[in-house]
Amino acid sequence: MIIFAGRSNVGKSTLIFKLTGKKVKRGKRPGVTRKPVEIEWRGKKVVDLPGFGFMSGIPKHVQERVKDEIVHFIEDNADEIELAVLVVDGKASPEIIERWEKRGEIPIDVEFYQFLQELDIPTIVAVNKVDKVKNVQGVIYFLAEKFGVPYSEIPRTFVPVSAKFGKNLDELKRLMEEKLRS
Repeated sequence: MIIFAGRSNVGKSTLIFKLTGKKVKRGKRPGVTRKPVEIEWRGKKVVDLPGFGFMSGIPKHVQERVKDEIVHFIEDNADEIELAVLVVDGKASPEIIERWEKRGEIPIDVEFYQFLQELDIPTIVAVNKVDKVKNVQGVIYFLAEKFGVPYSEIPRTFVPVSAKFGKNLDELKRLMEEKLRS
């Protein structure tokens, strides 16, 4: 099983559509995906998880319940999950991470990456929306530092992509295949 996880509105569903050609519900508002959506691709089950964090027009307690459901889904299926693709918004993530840190909180993207590592789930971080980023490499180095990824592992962990424009999807597929083989 391959899971796609990340904050709301980072482009998980669009990325799955662009990678697989399979129709998955997607939209411009955060919170379109509310339950795990499963599709078959290349003989694997691919799961589009709901986004965690803000969801447009959804009460806070419901957002928290969705986050809990995501965590339970991953914990309950950890033995079957061969790969996680954590999708982050390359433009917004650094600002969001710094805002959370200033409040003395662990940023949710950082916490989620660490959670996947604790469960020994091989993880790729798809840094999406790079078409809106001026210094892509700088963002990747920033994220690697925050996620605790050693410099030598950056090329095997982070892939800059633009789901909207289909940019660098071959590199993401290559890295996914590499991680699935090892």
